[in-house]
Amino acid sequence: MREQTNTAVAAAIIPARLAATRLPNKPLALLAGRPMIQHVYERARRAAGFAVVIVATPDDAILEAVEAFGGKAVRTSPDHLTGTDRVAEAAAHLPDAITVIVNVQGDEPLLDPGTIEAVAAPLLADGSLVMASVQCPLPPGRESDPNVVKVVCDVHGFALYFSRSPLPHRRSENAPYAPRQHVGLYAYRRDFLPLLTRLAPTPLEQAESLEQLRVLEHGYRIRMVEAARAPESVDTLDDLLRVRALLEGGGER
Repeated sequence: MREQTNTAVAAAIIPARLAATRLPNKPLALLAGRPMIQHVYERARRAAGFAVVIVATPDDAILEAVEAFGGKAVRTSPDHLTGTDRVAEAAAHLPDAITVIVNVQGDEPLLDPGTIEAVAAPLLADGSLVMASVQCPLPPGRESDPNVVKVVCDVHGFALYFSRSPLPHRRSENAPYAPRQHVGLYAYRRDFLPLLTRLAPTPLEQAESLEQLRVLEHGYRIRMVEAARAPESVDTLDDLLRVRALLEGGGER
């Protein structure tokens, strides 16, 4: 793995596909007159310090939609099982100067560009880091919600564990640790991506159905950065309607 310094250059890659289980075709769902993938792309373009922003997709309809609004997209294999695999394929064809890759989720049209900048910053500054992600305060009442992933970190800001269960268990409400929510935004050292896609699935990953646990179980570290809150993601029709109302009402731009 090449040693990098603050001369590293970043790219944002947005994996997107039509065949979502809970909400098919959602990258092309209209929000304030524009497809969702366009909102995500434009948010990523507003992040400072990124040389390239591209969409990685196996679907012609998404490729054509991105090109229609003036964005860049590449076609990837339809056989990939995860967005990470799709990002890794797209990253392999970028110029050699690109050494940090941010995986921007294609279903977060309200993602703060500043958060994209923040997740890349540790890798751009420290060539020894291979991966970073994001945490934020856990909203009250969500401790036991399995759809909200929790994370705990060591004193140096590296993830110790991710879980769908309450994490940590606090024997007293006065315990000093404030629970943190994991936000699924990732930055990778480009050289680490091919290795990551070859790592074998691990027991805790399979138990929790959380891909990021594979990284920890194989002995690699994930540097966590702080965000004020989690972005609104679109997983269901109700999510889509809520985000559409926010955008069309001018509440989020």
